[in-house]
Amino acid sequence: MTLLKLAIKSSLNRKASVLLTLCTIAISVMLLLSIERVRQDAKSSFSNTISGTDLIVGARTGDIQLLLSSVFRIGHTNNAVSWQSYLDIREKKGVAWTIPISLGDSHKGHAVLGTDAAYFTHYRYGKKQHLAFQHGRPFHNAQEVVLGSDVANTLHYHIGQQIVISHGMGNTSFHHHDDNPMTIVGILAPTGTPVDKTLHIPLIAVEAMHEQNHKKPMMIGKKSQQNDHAQHQHAEDHNSHHNEHDEHDNHDHLHATLDSEPSDLIGTPQQITAFLMGFDSPLYTLQVRRNINMYKAEPLLAIMPGLTLRELWEMLDIVEKILLLFSIVVVLVSLLGMLTTLLATLSQRRRELAILRSVGARPAHIFALMSSEAILITFVGCLVGCILFYALLIVANPILQSQFGIGLTIGWLTNYELTLLGAIMAAGTLMGLLPAAKAYFYSLADGMSIKI
Repeated sequence: MTLLKLAIKSSLNRKASVLLTLCTIAISVMLLLSIERVRQDAKSSFSNTISGTDLIVGARTGDIQLLLSSVFRIGHTNNAVSWQSYLDIREKKGVAWTIPISLGDSHKGHAVLGTDAAYFTHYRYGKKQHLAFQHGRPFHNAQEVVLGSDVANTLHYHIGQQIVISHGMGNTSFHHHDDNPMTIVGILAPTGTPVDKTLHIPLIAVEAMHEQNHKKPMMIGKKSQQNDHAQHQHAEDHNSHHNEHDEHDNHDHLHATLDSEPSDLIGTPQQITAFLMGFDSPLYTLQVRRNINMYKAEPLLAIMPGLTLRELWEMLDIVEKILLLFSIVVVLVSLLGMLTTLLATLSQRRRELAILRSVGARPAHIFALMSSEAILITFVGCLVGCILFYALLIVANPILQSQFGIGLTIGWLTNYELTLLGAIMAAGTLMGLLPAAKAYFYSLADGMSIKI
């Protein structure tokens, strides 16, 4: 206990150098723990996003690109899958269920996903968990939308509120589907996946919005061809009346179709972005995957989510190792800085050590004192580093969640993280042995004499 008190008072006597050493150790510990936590939680978030899906089918592109765009809403695919090909493939032997998805629209930066009722029945995440509703129900017609939990919480939406979907992905859109407001009828329970940041609408609603979007520029083109002012006005009124009549008929037909078959909101879109598949037996998975990859009607690609995720981690493995190596180097540099500080101040403390020897301190006591100082500085540095680590998690978690769909775990340190801290403590102790050994051999006469 006396040695600890002496170590604390001795460190306080050298506030500037000790504080600088503490800061470097704390920052390096924070960096090391943060990189490890982000790496582990990123893998966990990606792995838990989709479960129980045997195949993901889309236009022929890269395996990883198809996975990221269709499941994680990262990037986009240049081509789509025709509706006829989807209908043909879902009828193949062994197919238990399919989920069509259509991407390309957004709402205030959140992705909009067009799908059908099978999405709420068969989509699974985590350990084959089904989607659950926190409030409301699934959509039943083309004017209804189901929100992910993050969308509802971030934008403060509630059941019954009307929203407008925008064309295009991202925060900026130059066209809004104001003529097709959607009513919120359901809010999903939190899943910790990109589902939480997604708005879900029927496929037929996507098709209806885009069909109306294509009609408008055609009307403008017809009007521009009229030269006579009277004829132009007559044609404009006629086209406007005709367009309203068509939209009214289309709207009534849309409601009639959905209301008559509320359990199968498929509609007749021209194309979709991709679709998910589940099979009765794993044997059918490989067979159907091979047939899809050799599909003659159009170039398609079928991937197995688990294998593609493994490929993604293998590609990122070198990046993970570089980041880990970088953080370890930073920790070693900070510990070397502590060693340099202790050695630099050792010559200035020769009189202090000699006085301790004169009052009865043995060389072993001096050795223990110097070692205790190094251990104390390393321990406090690790403690402050952990505090900074948790503060960084609290600040960065909502940013990573909203931008990349990665939810950070703000909980106790894992066994691996505790092992890293133990390794840092051991390294700090070893660093303190060198100045302690040097002080051990200082003689009383050498410390009491003044050299000029």
